[in-house]
Amino acid sequence: MCRHIGYVGPPISVGDLLTRGPHSLRTQSWAPRDMRGGGTINADGFGVAWWLPTAAAPADHGAGTAWHGGTALDVTAFARAEAHAASEPGATDAAAGTSGRGDPVPLSVSRYRNAAPIWTDPAVDEVLPQIRSTAVLGAVRSATVGLPLDRGACAPFTRGRWAFSHNGAIPGWRDVLADIAAKFDSPPLLGAESLTDSAVLWVILHDLLERISAGSAESIAHVRASTGHPRGRGRGETGPAVAAVREPGGLGAGAGGDPVAVLRLVVAAVLERSPRARLNLLLGDGRTWWATTWHHSLSVLATDTFAIVASEPYDDDPRWRPIADRQVVVAGPGRLVVEDLAIETGRARS
Repeated sequence: MCRHIGYVGPPISVGDLLTRGPHSLRTQSWAPRDMRGGGTINADGFGVAWWLPTAAAPADHGAGTAWHGGTALDVTAFARAEAHAASEPGATDAAAGTSGRGDPVPLSVSRYRNAAPIWTDPAVDEVLPQIRSTAVLGAVRSATVGLPLDRGACAPFTRGRWAFSHNGAIPGWRDVLADIAAKFDSPPLLGAESLTDSAVLWVILHDLLERISAGSAESIAHVRASTGHPRGRGRGETGPAVAAVREPGGLGAGAGGDPVAVLRLVVAAVLERSPRARLNLLLGDGRTWWATTWHHSLSVLATDTFAIVASEPYDDDPRWRPIADRQVVVAGPGRLVVEDLAIETGRARS
């Protein structure tokens, strides 16, 4: 069910990431190799997101607005921003994420989406290759039966510097996510771009990312307390399954601990209420990828200069590393951390 791929490293063509390799994301739309019971093809739409320095990016029109970003002026402005940064003494490429003073350049995300199969859209070969970015997230969709087939339902879902994709499904998602939103005090779920499990989950996840600042232990503890996590709640032998989050190990705030903490909380909250949920999540901010594996496949190719996180490898490069189930991944150039999600599922005993 769905395929996604994320790249971060030296600038590449946005279109290239969708078509590179003999088993490209586009090929995976009609010939996926490892769907694990989540459908047979991924022909219900696609999307791609890329990051630009904020000064060159289009305005953020909000999570619930049908805005898909990117114009010729945006690309021109991005090129000007790169040239300006390169002209400063000691400057580095603005697209690489640092200014001449070594400070991070604020990034914003733009995107293109289409509810048609990816192989039918000429923009993949004719337009998207003209856009370059240091970070790209692509996704092809296999819709759950009964969910809408529209552009708003296609990943990536974006807001500000964040982009998100969900490979999986949440049985009973309407009740499950409404309950979680109430526990987390999330914004109104009608603000979702589409009435799908993935789009609604993004409303909850993005709100937590914004509310829980990096290293804010008090904020994280407050959200955990509001949900009854991580310790688990006993409701008797016949009660609903519970998901308890064990304390994380080596992924602190300095290692992406803030998004990792949020992903753990959200995955645990969903599994508590929908234990058969499939939750391969991919989250990026233009510099780092955070991913989870819960049921579906994931592989990573990480080097000193770039990192790629993908549902399926697009080629036979021996450096691809398959990720085991129930893991959380933090990946970027020169960095790969894989750790157990530390979520226990099962029925509470009285």
